[in-house]
Amino acid sequence: MAHPPEAAELRELGIRRADLDGRLRDLQVEVDDLSREQRRADADVEQVKARRVRDQQRLDAGTVRNPRDLERLQHELVSLNRRITELEDLELDVMERLEGTEAEVTELRTAIGEIDERSAELTEARDRRVTALRGEGAGVAQKRSAMIADLPQDLLGLYERLRESKQGVGAALLRARRCSGCSLDLNSGDLATIAKQPPDAVVRCEECGRILVRTGESGI
Repeated sequence: MAHPPEAAELRELGIRRADLDGRLRDLQVEVDDLSREQRRADADVEQVKARRVRDQQRLDAGTVRNPRDLERLQHELVSLNRRITELEDLELDVMERLEGTEAEVTELRTAIGEIDERSAELTEARDRRVTALRGEGAGVAQKRSAMIADLPQDLLGLYERLRESKQGVGAALLRARRCSGCSLDLNSGDLATIAKQPPDAVVRCEECGRILVRTGESGI
């Protein structure tokens, strides 16, 4: 079966999955970048905090007695506290962006998982359908072989040539005075000629050339 019903949806799912894969790769790069940025921010905060601890310890120990040095140390502690606040704000901003990006990654992975699950279902259904049709085709082929065994070779050869040149349809029903192969009505003269032919005579459509199969519904 060249185009099973599941094929169109599978193609659409494949296109959508490729798009999500591309977006996921971009987001993963962003996650990696933000993770590195967060580690740097964490390290910067810890470094400044360690410096503040050392300065505070010096101040608390009373080892700095020179008024000018003491004033400079106090100013440095104020600056360090301000710098820590700035770095922690930056650290928080990076963390929020990272969490948001990771949430998007999770959503995309969930969507991709749903696509994969649906694709697997469709593929299984398609394969079952194709297997069933192949089985039916094998049965039809066996019946066809039995049916054509007693046909004259010249008639069989004509049918095969017509089938190859007429999109797989070498014979067509003549129903209600119309050829079902080309869907054109036969004129009265052609119908009269056909009506005079014996039942086993090979008659053909004057328009498309296909072999006409006559039945009680042919209208002649």
